[in-house]
Amino acid sequence: MRRMLGNKLQNSLLLRLGGMFAAITVLAVASMSTSWMVAETTQGSGQAINLAGSLRMQSWRMASIHQRLQQDGRPETRASLEQAISRFEADLIAGPILAVLPDDETAPLNRAYRQVVSSWRTHIKTSLLALRAARPSTATEPTVLERIPGFVDQINKLVKQIEEAAEAKILVMRVILGASVIATLLVVVLSIYLVSNILVNPLRDLLKLADQIGQGNLAARTDLAGEDEIGRLGQAFNHMAEDLSKLYQNLEARVEEKTTKLTIANRSLELLYHSIARLYSGPVAHDTYAILLKDLENVLGVGHGLACLVEAGDTHARVIASTLDPARGDVDVCGLTSCAECLASRSLSVHTLKNGIHVLSLPLSDSEQHYGVMQLEMPPGRDLEAWQSQLLEALSRHIGIAIGTARRSEQSRRVSLLEERAALARELHDSLAQSLAYMKIQVSRLKPLVNNPQRGEEAREVLEELREGLNSAYRQLRELLTTFRLRIEGEGLAAALQTTVTEFSSRGDIPITLEVHLAGCPLTANEEIHTLQIVREALSNVLNHSRARQAEVKVICNSDGSVSATVTDDGTGIHQPAGTHHYGMTIMEERAKHLGGQLNVDNLPALGTRVTLHFMPSVRHDATRPIHPVHLT
Repeated sequence: MRRMLGNKLQNSLLLRLGGMFAAITVLAVASMSTSWMVAETTQGSGQAINLAGSLRMQSWRMASIHQRLQQDGRPETRASLEQAISRFEADLIAGPILAVLPDDETAPLNRAYRQVVSSWRTHIKTSLLALRAARPSTATEPTVLERIPGFVDQINKLVKQIEEAAEAKILVMRVILGASVIATLLVVVLSIYLVSNILVNPLRDLLKLADQIGQGNLAARTDLAGEDEIGRLGQAFNHMAEDLSKLYQNLEARVEEKTTKLTIANRSLELLYHSIARLYSGPVAHDTYAILLKDLENVLGVGHGLACLVEAGDTHARVIASTLDPARGDVDVCGLTSCAECLASRSLSVHTLKNGIHVLSLPLSDSEQHYGVMQLEMPPGRDLEAWQSQLLEALSRHIGIAIGTARRSEQSRRVSLLEERAALARELHDSLAQSLAYMKIQVSRLKPLVNNPQRGEEAREVLEELREGLNSAYRQLRELLTTFRLRIEGEGLAAALQTTVTEFSSRGDIPITLEVHLAGCPLTANEEIHTLQIVREALSNVLNHSRARQAEVKVICNSDGSVSATVTDDGTGIHQPAGTHHYGMTIMEERAKHLGGQLNVDNLPALGTRVTLHFMPSVRHDATRPIHPVHLT
């Protein structure tokens, strides 16, 4: 049990500190208790000294009364003497005096007290009472006056003994208090010393070591050991310093690793950025694919490669880009495998050729079609990392999308060209071809009239009609040439309309206002061309036939997404069908039908004409169609 308590005291700093404070408390309580007990014992010594001291005065007073009684014999004097004797006896056996007497019968104070009591009872009191009984005294027996001085000396000895006993107790109390104070001071000094050694100094040393670690000295260690709290704190500090040292040692490697990863990520993003910029900035040339292959070789550290494309419905691919150089000894990959084997791979994969060369195949496709494959030679014993695979897949996907976009753009351009050729053929057929056919008929009529003088007047009418037809055909040809040369530059339809309005206003010398609001109604290039040509044809009619003083052109986007183009003038209006050689209205109606819209020509209630084109843009029209799910197999 003692060993366990000792181990606890050694292993617990809190118990040791608690023991120090408990020792100080015990010493303080013990000194106060002892002082209180001594003070209690000395509390009646003063009163006992006063009572013992009063016995001397009472002895002399009884002697004086005794002498006076001997002289006058009066009863009053005798009563005073009896009263003095009674008081003396009461004070002699009073409680305070008896309380200061020690238990040891052989003590000097007890002997002095017994001597006083014996002298009083055997001599002093007897002598006083003998006088009171009027007994004669012998000549040899000492008188009361002769006995009183000795008796007073005995009382003085008693008082001195009481004083010495009280002083002895006070001395004991002083010694106890002094010893308690000294012991308390010693315990306090010892506690301060122990606290300084087991708590303050170790903590100060730990603080210095912490400062050293903060300054970069990770080799700093503490010598604190033990099973107490400070020892465990020292061990924890050493573990922490050791962990920090290991972390710091691995920090440079980790920073280098992170830097390498960031560099790889940066190079990958840079490659993707430049590749996408090359693929989507314009038409993709074969040199672009060669540059992409070279960039992949530099970033991924792979061998040379090539890119092959296959046309729709064909089984053989053609090489569009390659970084292989037979002059340097590069192996022709195409000679070691077939196109079917290359094109059969629809995901990133590695193939081993006949000569043992490993080739990485990347399909070039989008969500609609498979366009070809890109192959890269893999160094022996080299495997792709995850980031390299992700980069290759992303790049091949973008290349496939770019190829698909380019092909769709080319197809769209071809369709637009065919549509424009068809529109050109229709306009030539509806205008110039009709005029030429009419003039051919007139020439046939004129031929039999040339040799017949009697029909000269009819011949002149036919010649006039031919002249009018030629003029009309020439004018239509000029208008068609102007229409065919018409282009909409990068500024868009609004700028082209403004140019057109300015042109016709200058030609006809009339004010023409323009209002264009097409926000929210995107138009294709074909729709913009047809809209502009309809507006031009309507303005041409205003200048040539309406005799208008002013005109207004308004092209707006309606709330339902449709487009309305209106040309209004204040001319004479339309009161008869178009003449033989006028095909403008027919061409405008054909263009409106091509837009999937409607063309209306109305006379205004007062003066003037309004030509209105209304159609739904193809982009908006396609957006309103229901989307049917497509299942890919």
